[in-house]
Amino acid sequence: MPPKSEQHRRTLLLTGASRGIGHATVIRFSSAGWRVITCSRHPFPEQCPWDAGPEDHIQVDLADVKATEGAIQEIKSRLEDGELHALVNNAGISPKGEGGARLGAIETSIQDWQRVFQVNFFGPIMLARGLVDPLKKAQGAVVNVTSIAGSRVHPFAGAAYATSKAALAGLTREMASDFGPLGIRVNAIAPGEIDTALLSPGTDKIVKQIPMRRLGQPDEVAKIIYVLCTETSSYLNGAEILINGGQHV
Repeated sequence: MPPKSEQHRRTLLLTGASRGIGHATVIRFSSAGWRVITCSRHPFPEQCPWDAGPEDHIQVDLADVKATEGAIQEIKSRLEDGELHALVNNAGISPKGEGGARLGAIETSIQDWQRVFQVNFFGPIMLARGLVDPLKKAQGAVVNVTSIAGSRVHPFAGAAYATSKAALAGLTREMASDFGPLGIRVNAIAPGEIDTALLSPGTDKIVKQIPMRRLGQPDEVAKIIYVLCTETSSYLNGAEILINGGQHV
């Protein structure tokens, strides 16, 4: 084996990287020496400080099946030695009603249901299946980002978002069973109320019910994602880690 300093860097593919948890995750992995390939429907944000950011950013709308398939081929062409050490499915959308109102099961249009599930559920399995060979070669890890809303009704998260995250939690278990024999671990994290731009008005009332009496910070989530992608969690497979400050104890 060549000296560690001469080996190529481990590579992470992260979706939904332009803000919040995604942004913190890129900084966490980049600072640990990983190469980070980001995917987002937005262009690369200029305020993000990691190395090779624009060169390793792929703009793709995961709601578009053909575009997602094209992005998978582009990602594979960029991988050093055909290895992908971690895939983090962080991208997610949650449509709102007028004035930011929660959309329930009755009010959500079929078009919104389909778009939400394409991004939040089908996108992750398309990426994992499309990149299974690079993940297998690297004996890599997959982390699916679910939500506190996936386990019980949330006052702000819409019905389509919540059920798509519940489905993603179920998918995580199925993937852990199917990808595990290939040497690929699959786990999920379920963040609660995290201090990002996505917070809805009225969150302060929820904070009063959280035992820790505060919001979580994006880096507190990113740190757990990092652990799930490294040897520290080498025998953890099929788990969903709750990161919510004890909100549902």
